[in-house]
Amino acid sequence: MILLDAAATTPVRRAALEAAWPYLTGTFGNPSSVHEPGLAAARGMTDARAAVARFLGCRSAEVVFTSGGTEGANLCIKGLALGAALGTALDAAGSHARRIVTTRIEHEAVLASVDYLARVHGFAVTFAETDASGRVSPAALRTALGTGTGTGTSTGTGTGTGTGTGTSTALLVTIGWANNEVGTVQDIAALAAVAHEAGALFHTDAVQAAAHLPIDVAALGVDALSLSGHKLGAPKGSGAVFVRAGVPLEPLLHGGGQERGRRSGTENVAWAVALAAACRELAAERAASEPGDAARDRFIAQVCASIPGVRLTGDPDARLPGHASFVVPGVNGETVLLELERHGVIASSGSACAAGRTEPSHVLVALGLTTDDASAALRFTWTADVEAAELEASVTALAAAVDATRALTAPRATPQRHRG
Repeated sequence: MILLDAAATTPVRRAALEAAWPYLTGTFGNPSSVHEPGLAAARGMTDARAAVARFLGCRSAEVVFTSGGTEGANLCIKGLALGAALGTALDAAGSHARRIVTTRIEHEAVLASVDYLARVHGFAVTFAETDASGRVSPAALRTALGTGTGTGTSTGTGTGTGTGTGTSTALLVTIGWANNEVGTVQDIAALAAVAHEAGALFHTDAVQAAAHLPIDVAALGVDALSLSGHKLGAPKGSGAVFVRAGVPLEPLLHGGGQERGRRSGTENVAWAVALAAACRELAAERAASEPGDAARDRFIAQVCASIPGVRLTGDPDARLPGHASFVVPGVNGETVLLELERHGVIASSGSACAAGRTEPSHVLVALGLTTDDASAALRFTWTADVEAAELEASVTALAAAVDATRALTAPRATPQRHRG
């Protein structure tokens, strides 16, 4: 079996399991307790926080452990937006100037968090335009912020249009570093700089990027970043966020004030330690290996040469290593995947978080694909240990699966009757 669905999840690393085991057994204390079992657990949390901070390029105090990418996005977006809104002065109309800028191709966790703020707290939402590959340019972000020339797309209270220059009324910009469905990578440093010029905070969802791209939050210039452990080889239910020191963050969970008051609840020491171990091992692997761009580009070229009509989705250059996504017009993506599995290859048609839904991918539709083309989507994502021979075998299997699917849907000729 060849697994090409790493964007959905990855197996837990042995190092992560071994690091977590003591905190599930002998060192099981509550890290808030002052006796020795509790202090031993607290030391584990301190060491794990320091390791994740090194992975992110930040200070330990700026790391908050979470249950994964969805909670991380919710905490950063809702927490930063509400924290910033509480600190803003009333405008002339007597209401807060509250607006969030994002894109239509974000993960559901981001879009749902933004929608919550609009529905429940009256935030305005503006969507920055993306090009056909999913890239957001600094100019497009300036337009959405109202500090450039042009018109953005707005929902909620307020408007998303702006001309000229000046200070934006937006409090927060949230744009994902790398798209999980099409693999496009954003120039986050440039976009964060634009947001800060306009006086807005900047959050990036790094769930997909963290497994492939080195992270330095200072170089990125972001105010907050969220990641998920199970994309890195840590257990599902683990994750962390970076929140820059001094940035107000309204917590989502209230209670005992753990995580410096930013996330109450008894800490999951074992999973924090496992995440730290995965981050350490991943950083070491990166330092010892070459980027996977060449293997990715070779895979894409072979697929395009083997399957008539196939089209690459996402940016051909600014995309994640180990990520290739296509549409094959005229076939159903799910049917191809079932046939592909018969050939021993596991892939996906898009976000695993949208599994079971019948509507087409919101990402592909936002990028201009028709409903039919969006239903023909295929995504192949892999970790660095997948070998070249396995990728080549997957291309052969994919071509066979597409041929078999097309044969099932090809119109049959009507038999001619002899007239005599």
